[in-house]
This record gives sequence, C-alpha cells and structure tokens, in this order.
Amino acid sequence: MAEGFVIAAPRSGSGKTLLTLGLVAALRALGHRVAPAKVGPDYIDAAILTRVAGRPALNLDPWAMGAEQLRGLAANADGELLVVEGVMGLFDGAMDGTGSTGDLAATLGLPVVMVVDAEKQAQSVAPLVAGFVHWRPDVRVTGIILNRVSTTRHETMLRTALAATDIPVLGAMPRRESLTLPERHLGLVLPGEVAGFAEVVSAAAQAVAEYIDLDALLALACPLAAAPPVTPLPPLGQRIAIARDDAFAFLYEHLIAGWRAQGAELTFFSPLADEAPAADADAIYLPGGYPELHGSRLAAARTFKSGLIAASDRGALIYGECGGYMVLGESLIDKAGEAHAMAGLLPLVTRIDRPRRTLGYRHLAHAGALPWPTQLRGHEFHYSSGASTGLPPLFAATDAGGRALEPMGSVSGRVMGSYAHVIA
Repeated sequence: MAEGFVIAAPRSGSGKTLLTLGLVAALRALGHRVAPAKVGPDYIDAAILTRVAGRPALNLDPWAMGAEQLRGLAANADGELLVVEGVMGLFDGAMDGTGSTGDLAATLGLPVVMVVDAEKQAQSVAPLVAGFVHWRPDVRVTGIILNRVSTTRHETMLRTALAATDIPVLGAMPRRESLTLPERHLGLVLPGEVAGFAEVVSAAAQAVAEYIDLDALLALACPLAAAPPVTPLPPLGQRIAIARDDAFAFLYEHLIAGWRAQGAELTFFSPLADEAPAADADAIYLPGGYPELHGSRLAAARTFKSGLIAASDRGALIYGECGGYMVLGESLIDKAGEAHAMAGLLPLVTRIDRPRRTLGYRHLAHAGALPWPTQLRGHEFHYSSGASTGLPPLFAATDAGGRALEPMGSVSGRVMGSYAHVIA
C-alpha cells in the first residue's frame, strides 16, 4: 500500500515548488518510486514534477473533483510514495472557501509538511506555525522545513522558538539565489524550455539531501486508504487525436489515463511540426498551451490546418480549450500586434497585445454535442481575449461563488471550444 504526505506553506512564494522538485529528485535517487501530484489545476508545476519523477504527475483538485475521485486517483497513483505539492497557502481556496491544500490533506488523510520562508523573521515563526497547526483539527501539520535561512545563528533562533510548538523541524534550507526557475505570463515556464533545468534539479536535490532529514520526513508519511478508480469524463470519441507539443502542452493526466481505461484509442500529433491529426480520428482535442508564442509557425502549418478542415468535413468532433480554442479561430494577434492566420473553423479573432488577466474556477453547463455530462467544473487562466460572431456559446458559466458570467466559447456544428479548461 502506498504512503504519502503533502508539502504546503503559509503563502505563495515560500519555495514549495523548488523544494518539492528537489525532494522528489532526492528520494528518486535513493530508489523510491515517487508518485508526484499537484493540488489544483496548475499544469506547469505538474509538468515540472513529471519531468523530475520520470512518471506522470496527477492534478488533485479538491474544488473540481469529488472526494471519491480524489481518493481513487491517489490510491491508484503510479508509485510507492505519493508526494503532493500544495497550492498557494495551506488554507487558500476558491471564492466559495473550498478547494484548498488543507481540504485535500483532510480528504486523503495525509499529513502536512509546512515549508516556512524564514528570510525576514526570527522568533515570530513560532506563533505563525502554531496558528496553522491549530486552525483545523482535521488537517495535521506534522513537520516543518525552514527555507531561506541566512546563518547558523538564524537557524538556532528559529529552532529554539519552534520547540514550543512540539512540531519537529525536519531541516533548514539556506538561501541560495541560484536555485530559481524563470517565469512568464502564465507562471513558471515549461521544464523543456529552461536552460540548465537538469542542473537546477540536481542542485535542489543535493541541497535537500544535505539539509533535510529525509528519514524523519519519510517516517511521517501515512498509508493511503484503498479506493477504486472513479469513472472520469467519457472520451471525446473512440479514436482521439490529441495535439501535444510546446504550443499545446496543457493536458491533465487523469483525463488521458481515464480515456484509455474506457477503451479509447489515443494518438498524438504536433501542430508545430506541421503534423495532421490521424486521418481516422473521430475526435480531435486541441488542449491549451502557448500558441501566442508560436503564431508564425502555426500560421505556416498547412498540413496541420488542412488536416483539421478535412476532419471537420468528415464530421469528426473537434474540441479546443483555451490555446486550442484560439487556434480554431480565424486569426491570432500576438504580443507585438502581428496577426497570424489560424485554422478558420470558428469566426473568432483572439489577441494578446492588450493583455488582461482572467483567472478563476468555473461552473460550466452545456447542451451541445460535447459527449460529457451537462454540468462540469473547470477553470480559466489567460491573458488573451477573443470574441466570435454569430455562433451559439459552448458553455453557460458561473464563477466558484455562483456569480453569473458571460456565456463562454463557440459552437459550429461539431467544432467547438472555449477558454475553459475542463477538469471534472
């Protein structure tokens, strides 16, 4: 039976991602089969953990997924040790107050190890930690990792203060400016785009092995209760062609694995390499990503675009999310204001030269050809904007708090898409 724990923090920016990837790499080097996971809808952290662990990372989203699905995904994860990276602060969630890392830890019965950024504090760390420890009785904070500790004297002050909390300090990571990952407008960049990514991982793993008591950390892990896998969203078709490259990188592992488990045949193709979807595909999925960074290459990808048009002509279902939705339109205007011709299957023009952030969970409802339940949960995160003309929307939408939003997306026969990323 697999065991696991959750890595959390009081707030974003505490160093969770670098510490978690270093921890996964260090444990893997010791021979552990680590199953990585990320709380919430974040694709990029999950991609980083996938690369480091050598096996797909799960997104465990306690706002979008029910308890049975969360338990089923965790219990059947590929590995002996589930290491879950939290999101934001331990108790930060959606507008309705649910969906936090603490909610996930309580649902799975897993202990929480807190990463505390101690850079600008000393004895005040103790009441901070004590507050998190006692905030919710169903969330068990069982260990502390101090991060960005400046000196041995600083570490001694922190450890002495924390002794009053009875929560063990598992290690103290020194401040190292070299241990950073670059960012862009949607967060961290994908691991394949980071120069020297392997060196960053190696340095993080070495620091973790040197400064954290891994035996004490592993002793805190708790067994995961056995749970059957929950039937996920039905496949989009029997033979699904999925775009996958640097422009279409935002794929949820639980959806892909779920479709395979339900008997769907999956093939992958690269629009950036001007590959067409499989000619026998009865469904095509264009996931999100960064098409705005590759506008000229996508505009020149004639084989890819003609393959989409041929699929539409034969009646295949074509579904695009966020970046995939943008590519289904007539044109994409990049950050420099240059327009690039897209597939032209929807009367849609999208642009990112006037960036405006849209972010949040979404309740979604549809009544179209999309072969999924009519009530769905997903999220939006984009800086581009777009408007289609003369077509019905794909989704009616509200935010996590139930506030009505403008209808989302477009539908033209069996071609459809929106800015929403559907989770469950």
